[in-house]
Amino acid sequence: MPAIQLTPSQRKEHRAAAHHLDPVVLVGGEGLTPAVTKEIHHALNAHGLIKVRVFSDDRAAREAMLAQLTEELDAAPIQHIGKLLVLWRPMPEKVKAEREDRMAGPKVVKILKFSKSGNHRPQIKKVKVMGNERVTAGGEIKRARKRTTSIKKTTA
Repeated sequence: MPAIQLTPSQRKEHRAAAHHLDPVVLVGGEGLTPAVTKEIHHALNAHGLIKVRVFSDDRAAREAMLAQLTEELDAAPIQHIGKLLVLWRPMPEKVKAEREDRMAGPKVVKILKFSKSGNHRPQIKKVKVMGNERVTAGGEIKRARKRTTSIKKTTA
């Protein structure tokens, strides 16, 4: 898989976004093992833009690691500064599972009632709320309100 090619302006934007990030993956004395590569792959899927800290004093070895990671993981090299490598790859789209059988059903809701004096612990009460009920701001359970429709729609 070839590495992603970015324009200098895109690389500059990603560098700015990565400035405040902490290293997510640390590469130790063993170097770039398959386990480390797998962790970097998972971090790129989760975050998109990551920093990798390499505990090696050899600059050429770090540059080789950066080139190897960009090739293997289909990522773009953003920056190599000191012992930090910054990589970017677009995050994959998350598939949202559609459920057809989803209906308003009973839910268990926690209701907190705080003491008026503030000196006591709040009372926690678990209540089952049915599909046609709602919890008010005061912690009471009421039937759900009917949706108000427009007067114009009812007269037309």
